[in-house]
Amino acid sequence: MAKPDKRRYVGLDVHKKFLQFAIIDQDGQLLQEGKVPMDRRALQQFAEGLLQPSDEVALESTTNAWAVADLLEPYVAKVVVSNALATKAIAWAKVKTDKVDARVLAQLLRCDYLPEVWRPDETTRRMRRLSNRRMALVKQTTMARNRIHAALAQCLIHPEKALFSKAGQRWLEQLLQSDTLPEDVREAITHDLDLLRLLEQQIQAVERSMAQAGHESEDVRLLLTMHGIGLVAAVGLSAVIGPIDRFTRAEQLVSYLGLCPQTKQSGARSYHGPITKQGSALGRFLLIEAAHHYRTHPGPLGVFFRRLKARKGYNKAVTAVARKLAVIIFWMLKQREPYRYAYPTSTQQKLSRLRIVATGVRRRSGLKRGQKKSARLPGGSRVIKSLDRVYEEENLPRRRPLPAGEQRVIRETGAGAFVASIAQEHIVPRKGSRAWHRTPQHEVSL
Repeated sequence: MAKPDKRRYVGLDVHKKFLQFAIIDQDGQLLQEGKVPMDRRALQQFAEGLLQPSDEVALESTTNAWAVADLLEPYVAKVVVSNALATKAIAWAKVKTDKVDARVLAQLLRCDYLPEVWRPDETTRRMRRLSNRRMALVKQTTMARNRIHAALAQCLIHPEKALFSKAGQRWLEQLLQSDTLPEDVREAITHDLDLLRLLEQQIQAVERSMAQAGHESEDVRLLLTMHGIGLVAAVGLSAVIGPIDRFTRAEQLVSYLGLCPQTKQSGARSYHGPITKQGSALGRFLLIEAAHHYRTHPGPLGVFFRRLKARKGYNKAVTAVARKLAVIIFWMLKQREPYRYAYPTSTQQKLSRLRIVATGVRRRSGLKRGQKKSARLPGGSRVIKSLDRVYEEENLPRRRPLPAGEQRVIRETGAGAFVASIAQEHIVPRKGSRAWHRTPQHEVSL
């Protein structure tokens, strides 16, 4: 009868072109170490020739860490991907080489003291790749636009209008056709304009892929109901957060996004400073951008924004609202409930646009057979649906009844009129009609 293999621990220091490995036994004695080229065939030969089914493998989270983990997982008992920053804090040393790093990973794994990170599934990884791809394309677009602005500034030419608006583009085309610019500057601007057109096509293609991935995810569709969050932000946040079940409390999600305040405590003194900014920079950026949209929102979160802005300034109000958005997102995804204080019209537009881009299916408009027309206003009118009806038509869960504490907050913030208005349908004049000009604007903009 064959003896069972003794458990061994393998530390991998992964680089772009090679990995350094160290294999130790249960007593911490080094058994073998070496280098392996970073390609699929060499890694398979390493796994088949040196690894055993009872081995445990550890590596740090890097760009290609998940590909290596997926390849080695069938050959070993366990693969652990560690948090690189946390591992560095635990095993700090003045002597840092690839061999030392591989040995340290193996020893930490042996002692069960390795800070493991959550392993995303393939759907989450795809969303992360799409989000990172779009972010890189947008960054290249910004660089090309800045080069065009710089080229014009070097020639002492300043655009009269926004350069990349329709009017600005017409002005730039006329400028390129004239003899005002030197030949080399005209050629450089033309090349950057061609690059911008290509980048715009690539961004649109990526956004179509994001729409297809987002339409299949209920989490993305729930996030789209939030004010200030569009398709790009919803897909990005869903990719960053992953399954909400991996967080047991809202505070864990806030900490994961780096939106909790720093705390320094010594004895009886305790200091709370700015946010930690530790964790997902993309998720934190998306929530900060969404928080700006609440400066004029009539809901309770918008009232909180304006009150805090009056006391502590705009930037702190934005950060505080971003933190509250993280808490709201946690409970929305946990309870599978859409946002309670969204604008019905804009929310319907976002959800229908996602459906059309992803599937090409448009809902049939107009009245159903046997249904009577509602009263119309002179000069034309339109119907603003209730928020619950919008969610029902888009196959989303209905809003739950407001708890007593939330009802008290709505009364204290004075947002009761807005909450009541989004719960019922409205018939309002069409924009441009005479009745529209006689209607208060807050009733039209609901």
